[in-house]
Amino acid sequence: MLIDSVDVIDAQKVIFPKNRPTVKSIKEVEKLFVKSKKPLVILGGSGWSERACDLVKIFVENNHLPVGCSFRRQDLFDNRHPNYVGDIGIGINPKLAEMVKESDLLLVIGARLGEMTTSGYTLVETPTPKQKLIHIHPGLEELGRVFQGSVLINSDIEEAINALASIPAMESNWKDWLTQGHESYLKNIIPQASPGNVDLGQVMVALRDLLPADSVITNGAGNFSGWIQRYWQYSGYRTQVAPTNGAMGYGVPSGVAAKVAFPNKLVVSVSGDGCFLMNGQEIATAIQYNLKIVFIVFDNGMYGTIRMHQERDYPEHVYGTDLKNPDFAALARSYGLYAETINTTEEIRGAFMRCIDQAVASLIHIKVDPEAITTRTTLTAIRENALSKQS
Repeated sequence: MLIDSVDVIDAQKVIFPKNRPTVKSIKEVEKLFVKSKKPLVILGGSGWSERACDLVKIFVENNHLPVGCSFRRQDLFDNRHPNYVGDIGIGINPKLAEMVKESDLLLVIGARLGEMTTSGYTLVETPTPKQKLIHIHPGLEELGRVFQGSVLINSDIEEAINALASIPAMESNWKDWLTQGHESYLKNIIPQASPGNVDLGQVMVALRDLLPADSVITNGAGNFSGWIQRYWQYSGYRTQVAPTNGAMGYGVPSGVAAKVAFPNKLVVSVSGDGCFLMNGQEIATAIQYNLKIVFIVFDNGMYGTIRMHQERDYPEHVYGTDLKNPDFAALARSYGLYAETINTTEEIRGAFMRCIDQAVASLIHIKVDPEAITTRTTLTAIRENALSKQS
């Protein structure tokens, strides 16, 4: 078994069966839209293609529908489009959360409507949502498992959107509803200042100004990713690579994989310090295969997400979340990368430009104040709020 040479037949590409919506189910969808005044489309899940993304764009444009994307699936729809209202996941814009609750019709395509997309099942009631629910999903076992919708369609994503596109353009009663949603999204991506010598909001402004719109942004799991999730505008299909299951250590290897898949695109891989320490050695792979990637490390000296939960639930009881970090820039240089450390906001743009101009992979080590725990609050504010509840 270990040393014999044998002839084998190559396995064929796996072809998944394509379920399709019925004519009756699409008629039911049309009837619900006719009665609706505040519809909302939510895109998510897997099984998408570039054509499916193009088709859904045409469908929502023709019908003036507001569109949101589920957790870390923001690249299913151009975030710069006037129909986009934001991401529906961790750290959701409070105004968008209210929009989900206030809507009278949810058209969910591909998303599971799990804990992330429903903010712990608070945005959509179980088992019967107060909103009318049209749920389209390729997995039959998902439909009706948690939410009893008005129309449940077991279908391949592209087949479903093809069927939706056959619906004649609807006389919409919701143009103001769409405008309000998009304006709220635009306000939400105005960077909020973060504490410390490096303003992470301005880091994201620099990225938006300096990087091509079709750059592929990859990241691991952790609170650091909140700045990317909130402030970066994904231009479309296959520009976001990020774990939906909270997998730490994903940032560096996903950046390497993305560059192999898209050699002609700029790839930026973002990790927290704890995330980087799990699989950061894969920067060696970038050097070995001459993959020009810009790696970014947000270094706040701790496992930020876990620390946040400690302060929220057991204020001032910190255990096992402090990190004694290396000099990440020096470490990267030892692997052969170009690297810089950023200690102030003023250094951001110059460092980015120098890294982009390099012929090899590069790394930017950003020293982050531990107080900058999320895009909306500070570590001290979380602790004080928890202490006030205990007293």
